[in-house]
Amino acid sequence: MVALPIRPDAPWLAPLAGWSDLPFRLLCREMGAAVCCTEMVSAKGLVYGGRNTEELLATTSPDGDLLEDGSLARDCPLVVQIFGAEAEFMEQAVRILRHRGFSWFDVNMGCSVPKVTKTGAGAAMLRDVPNALRVAEAVIRAAGPGKAGFKIRLGWDPEHEVYLELARRLADMGAGWVTLHPRHATQGFSGVPRHAAVAELVEALSVPVLASGDLFTAADGVRVLRETGAASVMYARGALKNPAVFARHRELLQRGALEGDMPPASGVRASDAPLDAQRACDVLDALPADRAELAAVIRRHAELARRYAPLHALLKMRTFVPRYVKSLDGARALRQEIVSCSDWDALYDILERHFGDIRN
Repeated sequence: MVALPIRPDAPWLAPLAGWSDLPFRLLCREMGAAVCCTEMVSAKGLVYGGRNTEELLATTSPDGDLLEDGSLARDCPLVVQIFGAEAEFMEQAVRILRHRGFSWFDVNMGCSVPKVTKTGAGAAMLRDVPNALRVAEAVIRAAGPGKAGFKIRLGWDPEHEVYLELARRLADMGAGWVTLHPRHATQGFSGVPRHAAVAELVEALSVPVLASGDLFTAADGVRVLRETGAASVMYARGALKNPAVFARHRELLQRGALEGDMPPASGVRASDAPLDAQRACDVLDALPADRAELAAVIRRHAELARRYAPLHALLKMRTFVPRYVKSLDGARALRQEIVSCSDWDALYDILERHFGDIRN
């Protein structure tokens, strides 16, 4: 049986609605992501056979190991994130997914988008812990102990923090891991994430804790590992900025380990970390990706998108490329050109003017 890697040197691609489709997951895997999560999948959509739901579950080797009959192997390191507020639908959805060969699941209890929370799902579950626990029990029953994780926030708002109580109960029920985005649901992505709360969970839980929230660079991820002792990190917006963040994360850890600068896996606080180690992180990761690196990323992403998502490939590249080039000189004009292009030749012509020929 293939184990799910949850280690400091095994960074995850977070579930990203509208972004973490098959081509992007494959790209991130090639660039060092140890585990990739699908976009959010609606439990009801899956049970009722929604067409859009099927698109979210598209996969192939090496995103997931395929068996000879074309089905997905049960022990592939691909995590399907599901959401829903009704235990019976969540349990049925997991059983459907298991029958189709998926082995690992993540329950979204942190999405603060109104169209999700108004159904009682996502971060709205933090306002009803008893129901959240009923859902968790159903999911773990269907998935098996250790096969399901839960992505949570601190609570709905500052007056109603539930993360510690909820995470403890989830661990006791048989959760395989807990991921904390240390903001309140009412914050969305504003304000500063309280990563000290991740450290609290690390101390309190017997299962691995993953950290997320404002990990824009590999230096951010390594710093949070130091500060919290988290088992691993999930990159979201950092991966959208540059998928090479996973390789840089591994490089920073490797350099620290070789130089004796990295803390043990149990973690130490940033104030105890050697100054040279912190400078090494900051200097290496503060450097923007050079044009050659970005050109290679864009070229490979385009190849994967055209192969695995041909109907939406151009639209996807028109949304991804502006994020990749955001830090470059002249990025604003480049983004405006890209979002208005109508065919692949136009896209490649634009990119060639800025990066040289990326077609070969």
